Amino acid sequence: MKIFVLLPRIPWPLEKGDKLRAFNQIKQLAKNNEVVLCALNTDRKANKKEAFKALQPYCLSVTFIDINKISILINLAKAFFKGLPIQCGYFYNKNAHKKIKRLIEKHKPDMLFGQLLRVAEYIRYEQTPKTLDYQDVFSIGMKRRSEIAPFHLKPIFNMEYKRLRRYEHDIFNDFDVKTIISKQDRDLIYHDRRDEILIVPNGVDHEYYSPQEQEKRYDIVFTGNMAYAPNVNAVEYLANHILPLVWQKLPDAKMYIAGATPDPRVKKVASDRIVISGWLDDIRDAYAQSRIFIAPMRIGTGLQNKLLEAMSMRLPCITTSLANKPLGAEENKEILVGNNEQELAEHIISLLTDKEKAETLAQNGYDFVHRVYDWEMATKIIEDEMKLKAEN
Repeated sequence: MKIFVLLPRIPWPLEKGDKLRAFNQIKQLAKNNEVVLCALNTDRKANKKEAFKALQPYCLSVTFIDINKISILINLAKAFFKGLPIQCGYFYNKNAHKKIKRLIEKHKPDMLFGQLLRVAEYIRYEQTPKTLDYQDVFSIGMKRRSEIAPFHLKPIFNMEYKRLRRYEHDIFNDFDVKTIISKQDRDLIYHDRRDEILIVPNGVDHEYYSPQEQEKRYDIVFTGNMAYAPNVNAVEYLANHILPLVWQKLPDAKMYIAGATPDPRVKKVASDRIVISGWLDDIRDAYAQSRIFIAPMRIGTGLQNKLLEAMSMRLPCITTSLANKPLGAEENKEILVGNNEQELAEHIISLLTDKEKAETLAQNGYDFVHRVYDWEMATKIIEDEMKLKAEN
């Protein structure tokens, strides 16, 4: 089967969740299929040469289509007046659409595969069988952001929430195969046939994210793209509400915030007890040099790859119900769950003061992700369904 994969971003380097999912799905699909990759690019600093080098071994063809900032501004305005989600306007470009159509005509794929609703406008009306990976429920993520946004920004977030909700519904029937990352996300899609959406979880590279023996320089670690709003919110929650409670009992506890492009609000919390890393060549060092991992997520949707990675490296993990629902780990056995700063702080203190408890939790979490999360197994769900639709 020849699959035309359309992505809103170049899936390299793997510092964002959508890039990680796309790269690993391409890698798995390439084992039994021909993959034609087309990725949009709005990042002027993107190292396209390195990205091509990383992707080329898995693809029959690799095309990157640049979209400049002026075009983005124009198309944001067009999306606003058309009633489309702003996210669609940001990634849509008329000239890019023409190039994509030419690529489809040239390669004559058996299946079109679009990642995220951001690319739906490019392929929703094509006659070739089509797959859309919703991945997350963007509308609910936007609604959660609106709930904690400053008063003057609430109308913008609420408008985008309503547009995304309607758009998630409207594009449903345009695609032959629909996928999403978890049952919890699927249940939030506004469509009466939402149960048709296939649940395709992420995996984790267990060989890469394996336990390492390194000096423990930090007590607590949190990782991720530190320009991403849910991660920024989690950092502020940690610094301003959770850690002060921890320091009452463990005044020397040290926190490591590890991840690319830290937002100014992330940088602001740096202190002698909170270290901000910025870009790391190898994120595994952040996990290996820390005693426990915490992801105190309060907004956002989807599966947290950071939890999969930390568990695979055998770190005891703490999170919130919001993040654990799509993960599906057993509370108090494979993960600790807290829903306010007091509970989260108590979990941190208990793991830092009870070595046996921390080791048992870490091993149980390690066993859980090895049993449940595997890229090959997850991608086969999509592959089998796409093959069925392409043949029909």
